[in-house]
Amino acid sequence: MIALAADHGGFSLKEEVRAWLDEQGIAYRDFGSYDGASCDYPDMAAPACEAVVSGECERALLFCGTGIGISIAANKVPGIRAACCSDYFSAKFTRMHNDANALCMGGRVIGPGLAIELADVFLHTEFEGGRHQRRIDKISALESR
Repeated sequence: MIALAADHGGFSLKEEVRAWLDEQGIAYRDFGSYDGASCDYPDMAAPACEAVVSGECERALLFCGTGIGISIAANKVPGIRAACCSDYFSAKFTRMHNDANALCMGGRVIGPGLAIELADVFLHTEFEGGRHQRRIDKISALESR
């Protein structure tokens, strides 16, 4: 189960990715927004990220105008490792090396074709573990400071 969320700046891109998830038969829960009306990205990020941390959802795909604001908000939720990506290499390696569990994208930065490509690699790339786990443990320790 994938968590989806977007503010008004990322709404259209979320809808494109949501349609692709439907085509692929990938289950998701859409936490909004549900139209292009103005809303605040922290309000959209929080419930989607909480669903990931609770285990209800495996990962999150989050969208705002740039992808940056929603990634900042997402990373305030303990247990979330959100990465704002606009290229294939970063989306792949944030899974492999950082075990990111939220991918953030900007509706005013990338188009639907690239967003689908990034979502696909993010959802289908596994964490390598090994030496990278030590670094993830250090990130987790920062949350308890």
